[in-house]
Amino acid sequence: MKATLVKRAFKYRFSPSDAQAAELSRTFGCVRKVYNLALAARTEAWARQERVSYNQTSAMLTVWKKTQELAYLNEVSSVPLQQALRHLQTAFSHFFGRRAKYPRFKSRKKSRKSAEYTTSAFRFRDGKLTLAKMAEPLDIVWSRPLPEGASPSTVTVSQDAAGRWYVSLLVEDPTVQPLPAINTAVGVDVGLDHLLTLSTGEKVANPRHERRDRARLARAQRKLARTAGGDGTNRRKARQKVAKVYARITDRRRDHLHKLTTRLVRENQTIVIEDLTVRNMVKNGKLARAISDAAWADFRSMLEYKAHWYGREVIAVDRWFPSSKLCSACGTLRGKLPLNVRTWTCDCGTTHDRDVNAANNLLAAGLAVSVWGAGVRPQRSSPGGQSAMKQKTPRREP
Repeated sequence: MKATLVKRAFKYRFSPSDAQAAELSRTFGCVRKVYNLALAARTEAWARQERVSYNQTSAMLTVWKKTQELAYLNEVSSVPLQQALRHLQTAFSHFFGRRAKYPRFKSRKKSRKSAEYTTSAFRFRDGKLTLAKMAEPLDIVWSRPLPEGASPSTVTVSQDAAGRWYVSLLVEDPTVQPLPAINTAVGVDVGLDHLLTLSTGEKVANPRHERRDRARLARAQRKLARTAGGDGTNRRKARQKVAKVYARITDRRRDHLHKLTTRLVRENQTIVIEDLTVRNMVKNGKLARAISDAAWADFRSMLEYKAHWYGREVIAVDRWFPSSKLCSACGTLRGKLPLNVRTWTCDCGTTHDRDVNAANNLLAAGLAVSVWGAGVRPQRSSPGGQSAMKQKTPRREP
């Protein structure tokens, strides 16, 4: 049986010409406008207990283009506009399936600037990418090669808050194949003092990327606060300086997590983690900043999709499992264990490092579940591991 090829996005920086930047900026604005118009139409229909489908919003787009006030929608490629409607349809599907909140309107200042092109709206030949409505190819910095013979199925162009331009090419990558099976498993306990503690006893330091740049970030934010409100040039420049600091933090954090997750997946057949609800944990005002900087949710997401790519297994143990308070030697459950207690001694005489003990207990629980199939909650939606999420009744569409 032929193995299914993995679709993978390759992201690159590029420098647009003035004409290309203007065309892309117009496209971003039109994509945002169409998305918001369609969302408003579907929201009004929702209030009337009526259903609006993707095909109906596509027909609305045709009508909007014929009006005088929205005639400028004809100036950009129609493909990104249609893709915006498809993205809205996906957002509603997630909402009705109780996987996401109700879709929100896109903001000119805060929302991500992006446009997606399908094969009919771009040309990729001899390593050169040309988008619809453009005469010249994009000046892309090919920081790594695409898979040999790769042909992009979609191209997404975006600009981040720091003003950097990116192009993402979705291709089938034949180099992503399951790794040879090995007989190793590891329990992983995440934390703040140490980012990861493994059941092997290894502890991975927390780089605290945000803390390292906190002074620089504070200076940029103070300068932004002193500028006048509105969309003046000085305020726009100050806002971009803040965004550049955040981008530096995010890039370093993502690079570190990619290296960690790749190493864990390559070295272990089974990886057991704890099913943490990070969105609830960041409501703690004292720890929210540190938890966000640790990026536990990103770590789990990377671990899951890489495990799926390479034929590994990720098991998520129920968040209520007392991994820290349970003696990994004799199984005795301790009554209370405050967070400031980092080592403790069991009645059996075993002295535990809190985090290493938790990692060992997670590993034991995960392996037991993989055999007996109970006691853990599954991965969220990735096909690369155990699946034990609570089933939710989908919302009924009007």
